[in-house]
This record gives sequence, C-alpha cells and structure tokens, in this order.
Amino acid sequence: MEEAATDQKKAIRTFALASFLNDMGSDIIYPIWPLFVTNILRANMAALGFLDGLGDALVSLSQAASGYFSDRFKKRKIFIWTGYLCGSLSRFGYALSSIWQHLIPFRILDRVGKIRSAPRDALVADISTNETRGKNFGLLRTMDNAGAVMGILICIAFVNLLGFKLLFALAAIPSMIGALLIFLNIKEKKSGGVKIYKGISLKDIDKNLRLYMFLNALYALGAFSYSFLLVYANNFGFKAGFVPVLYLIYTASASIFSLPFGKLSDKIGRKPVLMLAYLFWAGVCLGMIVSRSLVLFVVLFVLYGIHKAALDPVQRTLVCELSPLSFRASCLGAFQMVIGLCAFPASLVAGLLWERMGMFAPFFFSLGLTAAAFCLLFFVKEGR
Repeated sequence: MEEAATDQKKAIRTFALASFLNDMGSDIIYPIWPLFVTNILRANMAALGFLDGLGDALVSLSQAASGYFSDRFKKRKIFIWTGYLCGSLSRFGYALSSIWQHLIPFRILDRVGKIRSAPRDALVADISTNETRGKNFGLLRTMDNAGAVMGILICIAFVNLLGFKLLFALAAIPSMIGALLIFLNIKEKKSGGVKIYKGISLKDIDKNLRLYMFLNALYALGAFSYSFLLVYANNFGFKAGFVPVLYLIYTASASIFSLPFGKLSDKIGRKPVLMLAYLFWAGVCLGMIVSRSLVLFVVLFVLYGIHKAALDPVQRTLVCELSPLSFRASCLGAFQMVIGLCAFPASLVAGLLWERMGMFAPFFFSLGLTAAAFCLLFFVKEGR
C-alpha cells in the first residue's frame, strides 16, 4: 500500500512538473499572441476570432478522440507525451509565419496537442480518492498557472530583446522537456492485452450528466477567447508593452486561487464553486462595460483569474464524478468536445459582434448566456 501511494505521488508530481513546463512555453506566446496576429500579421478581429475559435474547436475534437481511444485500448501515456510534443513543434511554425493564414496549420498542430488532456485527467482521477481528487486537480491547475506566470515573465523580459518570432521558437523548448519527463517517469500498468470495447453512446450518459454538459455548452457559447480582453485593454488605453502585464495579473490570480477552490469543492461540493465561477465572470463582463478607470480595469483582470481558478479544476472534477467509471476518459473527452465546438462560434461571433456592433456587444451577449447556465446548474445533482 505504501509503495502504491508513493508511485501515485510520484505520478502526480511528474504531471504537475510537465504541466508547469508546458504552460511556461505556451504563455511565453499567449500574452502577445493577439498583438502578433492583429498588429504584426495585420489580421482583423474576425480573423483573430476565427483562429482562436478554430483552436478551441480542435482542442475539443482531439480530446474526444484521445479520450475514446484511451479507453478503447486502455492506454493513457502515449497520448500525453505526444500531445506535449505537438505543442512544442507548433511554436517553431509560428516563428516561421509571415501572414496570418500561415498560422492555420500550426494552430491546428498546437491544438491537436491537447490529445494529452482527457487521458491525463482520467489517469489522475483513477489514482486519486474522493477525498483527494479535487485537491489533485487543483494542484495541476496551480502548476499550470505557475508555469504560465513564469512564461509571461520571460515574455515581458525578452520580447523587446528577441522579437516575436525568436521568442516563439524559444517557447518550444519547455514542452519538449515535459514530453520527455512523461515518457521516462510515468509507468503505465499493463492491461493484460488489448480489450476493445464498443465505445460510448448517449445511453451510457445519464440525464444528469447530459444536463451538465448542455449548460456548460451554453456558457461556452458566450465565453469568448481571452484575446478579446487583451485587445480591449489595448484599445482602452493600455500600451502594447503593458498588455502582457495584464495577462500576468490574470494568470497569477488563477494560479494562487486554483488549489484553494479545488479544496473548497472537496468540502462544500462542486456546484457552489461553479456558481461562484459564473458570478465572477458576470462581474468581469459588467465591469468591462461600465469601467472608466485604469485601476478598476486591472482589478477586473484579477477577477478574471479568480473566475478561471474556480471554473477549470472543478468543472472537470464534476465530469469525472458524474461519469461511469469505465467510460471516464471518453466522457471527459466528450465534455471537452462539446465545450470546444461551442467555443469556436463563441470567438467567431464575438469577433463579428465586435466589428459590426461595437466592442461592448460580446460582453452583453455573454452575460445572457451565463445567466441561463447559472440557472440550469441548480437542477444538476452532484450525487456525492
């Protein structure tokens, strides 16, 4: 028992370190991504929304596929390290792009790298107990965000020295190291031969989980990409050099609060924490609409980070607990597929609303969908 507990802790630590490294690489890019697309490659907001939405949709499809095949062949590890490798290679492609259309295949490769997520989450859920599952997911999210903070600091320190493209190439290195860590340190139990199952269908998902997926899809339709917040900040009056600092503030807030919210959900349940997450996002939208103060604008980025800290780990934890054990990775993948397929039109519609009706329009649209999702959450039974 002690040896098994030690192996589990080692696995969680390895996943946490790999997550830290991967997000460090990603967030060397993310703070300047919308400025790179719109200012350097001269794309408009609709094109930015297309690229971000396309990325979110591909994340969903790749996670659904990897979740299905991970359960089908009883394999998790190969999807995880391969996913990190895809993310690493895509950043070299970004560095070589000269017009925004060149970004499309590398954006696809980057987002296909998310095949790691559902198998990793399923493996973490499998080796956790009901008493530690929220904490473990919170730890992973904390390390994600801590890596992101480090990546943003590197971005701020070196973007003027190295330029966008050389910085993008540098961002490929941490994810390569993360892939190597997973490949060498994670020992997957042999399944005793390939046991193929027929696959998941709607009848395997009860009404409670279907309702939970539906309300999260509704929310996702209004949860446009963070890129809009950064471009909004640039238009609001923040200089381009300060925009990565706002992204740092958001990410640091998410990192600090993810583990506490994960632990809180272990104590009081998942639904109350998710409701808080929706309220925080509504506060961000309202604040962006009415704010005329630079200081208040900075506070809104803190609130945005707190919203992400409450939403991301708890959202996935509840999917794990509402899913049949034998279909856990498939349900996680299906959930991410639904969210991602809704995120594509979310960012695209937000871009079109921005271009045609003004930059406040996406926030009003999101507020309405968030209110609907909040009300539907009352009817979901946790079954704890």
